[in-house]
Amino acid sequence: MSYSKKIEYEIVPKETFSVIRNCPGCSRKTHFQNTKKFRVNANGSRLDVWLIYQCENCKHTFNLTVYERQKAASIPQKEYERFLSNNEQLADAYGKNLQFFKKNKAEVDLQNVEYVFQKLAENITDCRHDPQTYIIIHNPWGLKLRPEKQIAEILTLSRSKVKKMLEQGELKMDAVSSQLISFYVPNHFTGQS
Repeated sequence: MSYSKKIEYEIVPKETFSVIRNCPGCSRKTHFQNTKKFRVNANGSRLDVWLIYQCENCKHTFNLTVYERQKAASIPQKEYERFLSNNEQLADAYGKNLQFFKKNKAEVDLQNVEYVFQKLAENITDCRHDPQTYIIIHNPWGLKLRPEKQIAEILTLSRSKVKKMLEQGELKMDAVSSQLISFYVPNHFTGQS
């Protein structure tokens, strides 16, 4: 009996995003890394919260705004406590949130991000004709990765082999965008027959 498969993956960054900006200490553009530390200031009944970034060369710091002039009561108590304790998971969440960087008008380096493919789901169904594997790769962070590179990594093939398969019609792209690609491939390339 033959089978068809549908496999879904998500690209997940291994680390928080670095920010590219002019560094006063280096007198040029450099990469700033997430220190995973917050700075919290109180001014009367208003709070400011920042996530601290640091130049990878000279250790000069700058702050990205999490909350600005917020009433203390408007910040959930548990989140506030996590800011005060420099909760690494919370710092990671902010450090991978593109809306956070956009709000701060920060330039994020999306080209040099280390990542992994996390398998989300795999479904197998009986198939009488043309068994294939349908693969979907979600890229919610919009990392700048060529579709052929993503496919090559998933199938553990070279990029030149993937390009050749595309040209010969062995591999068929279904959808391509910065947030998702999907393609069909014969089962023998994924170990399923």
